[in-house]
Amino acid sequence: MEEEIQKMKEIGLIYLDRSGGLQKFMHDCKKYNDSKQSYAVYRFVISINPSDIAELDATLGNYILHNPIKAAEIFQSVCFVAIKTLSLIEQLQTEAQISILLKPTHLPPLPSYVLSLSAFPFNYTSHRFYMSEGIVIAMGIVTKYTQGARFLCTEETCPFSEGFRYIRVHLPGATESATVRNDFVCSLCSSPLQEDMKFRVLGDKQIVEMIDAKVLNALKGYSNNKSHFRIQAFTVFLRDELANRMTIGNHYKIIGIPTCVQNGPQATACIEVSSVQLCKPNGPSFIGENFKYLLSLTSNSCWRFTAMLANIFASQVVPPGTYNTLKLAVLLSLVQTCEKESADYLDLLVVTSDTLVIDRLLNYSICLLPHGIRHPSSSDIFPSVSKDKHGTGSASIQAGSVLLAKGGICYIGDLCTYKKDKLELLQSVLESRTTTLFIPGKKYGEEADQQVTIPVQTNFWSYVDVDSSSKKHTLKDSFLIGQMDLSLLPPNLLDGFGLLLYDEFPSCRLSFPLVHHVLKKAINPEATLYRVSQQFRTQDYEEFILFAKNLHVEMSSEAENLIQGYYLASRRVRRDSMHGSNLSASALKLLISLSKAHTKLSLRKKVLEEDALIAILLLESSLTLKHVTKTPCTREIFTSRSATITCSSLSAHMAQEVMLTLMRSEVKPEAQQCETSVVFLTASFHMYFTVVV
Repeated sequence: MEEEIQKMKEIGLIYLDRSGGLQKFMHDCKKYNDSKQSYAVYRFVISINPSDIAELDATLGNYILHNPIKAAEIFQSVCFVAIKTLSLIEQLQTEAQISILLKPTHLPPLPSYVLSLSAFPFNYTSHRFYMSEGIVIAMGIVTKYTQGARFLCTEETCPFSEGFRYIRVHLPGATESATVRNDFVCSLCSSPLQEDMKFRVLGDKQIVEMIDAKVLNALKGYSNNKSHFRIQAFTVFLRDELANRMTIGNHYKIIGIPTCVQNGPQATACIEVSSVQLCKPNGPSFIGENFKYLLSLTSNSCWRFTAMLANIFASQVVPPGTYNTLKLAVLLSLVQTCEKESADYLDLLVVTSDTLVIDRLLNYSICLLPHGIRHPSSSDIFPSVSKDKHGTGSASIQAGSVLLAKGGICYIGDLCTYKKDKLELLQSVLESRTTTLFIPGKKYGEEADQQVTIPVQTNFWSYVDVDSSSKKHTLKDSFLIGQMDLSLLPPNLLDGFGLLLYDEFPSCRLSFPLVHHVLKKAINPEATLYRVSQQFRTQDYEEFILFAKNLHVEMSSEAENLIQGYYLASRRVRRDSMHGSNLSASALKLLISLSKAHTKLSLRKKVLEEDALIAILLLESSLTLKHVTKTPCTREIFTSRSATITCSSLSAHMAQEVMLTLMRSEVKPEAQQCETSVVFLTASFHMYFTVVV
């Protein structure tokens, strides 16, 4: 056995020399030596490639994979000999002062190395490396733990009353009491040992809660997946250089040693992490053949392809040809999702009296993204702070629905069901795209208060039920958007949402195809009512959206000039002497976001004037609904000198029809301007989905 251990030590030294680990080790030693300070523990991190080790020596490779603590002792001996031979650290006295942390670069891609809490049995007693992955749902603040400590014998005549004979070092899964306590005794004279406090070495520790990525499927409002599975959160310990390496809501792959931590009468399964890797799944590099064929058929128009997509979209929940404007906005919002802090967000707020159909449509749509979340009413939308449940008493930040939907959609349901404080917080988040948490230090055992700002990288979807409270507003006979009352919501909150859309079919005036669809689905929920549902399946739309959202698009100078001219003219027309312009600066960002989204949906990489025109039409519709009493006639804006659109620059005849409608709009008295704008916008989108299609 001694010969085998000696051989593994030699192989370990050869591996360090060949892999460059020896040079890094010597560099770390130089830092300790230059400090001229004596430490109880000298900690070294060694990166290990199990495949390369196994090629050099299968026994050492097996030790690293299945007995990492014993393997760390082998490298500890190698490092001690190297330090003494090369005189790397003058202050080092004993081998026990060296602490080695092995970090495997990867594990064999075999099922026996994958740890899942949804599968039984959960083997936490083997103390070997496993690989696991999940989403961060909670994260504690960084606290201190004891990396190592020096103990001395209390008997003055004992030779171990000085020196570095008794060194306690943290091991994976060990609690603070296992490293430092007052019941240790001397092995030579049996006298009590006492810690030399000036040699205690502290490190950073962070407790993280993770959960299987399958939880996202459970948080979707609609799913074709009928399988059942068990989901359980697990605790992860990040120490020293790994602290703050994770972010709430992100998906990570980790390698670590599972263990069981006892906290009073409760035992918690946890993983002592050695390495962390962010998971960024690549989108599909192709789209379905049916989408390619549809794109080729509509290549003569910049609008026809997206109009067809919106027309046939979500045929599983609504008939083709209905809710086209809303479905177009939904598709634009789906492809305009990413995890960048400076992303172009596209939030949707739908005004409707038929919440059942709208809820089904939005539920169906969020399932097309991996991070599409329907907020459950029993939990928090935004992050909250609570005490850590592992007995440390420190603060733990719990992820709300909005952080779990990072890089996707957070569907929060009916806005009318939320209280004033929640609506104010939502308004603040929509404006700043951040949420701030205050952590009182006194409550959570810290010396000072802390304030944590977390970026919110998601699109928000919601709707307003105009029939929810007859006391707050009255629904008139006409369903024109200019006659809907939105006084129940703060005006600033309405401005925070990018697009405000209206329901083209009030509950009292449902179309026959929609009624027929609802009744058929009620009788047979699994029935396929339309041929287009077989040609363009839900899975096809998932692949299409993941492909489109990853396209990188650039603005053309023509599109920029059109957007800039419209924006300046719109601010000038929408200005009054008392309050200034009614058009906020965020409208320009919204126009750019809409234009880029339409370009992505069209599978192009350059934003054209045609994309900008669709963005302008959508924004005009939204502004009419947001400011029904202040919106001027749309004709005035489009015929303004700075926003004149040259029809000859647009290739399709639909643009000419739209512009003719604009120019022929009669000038109405001020009281009727809103209705004129409503009629125009309704007619414009009607032409978009009829003439183009």
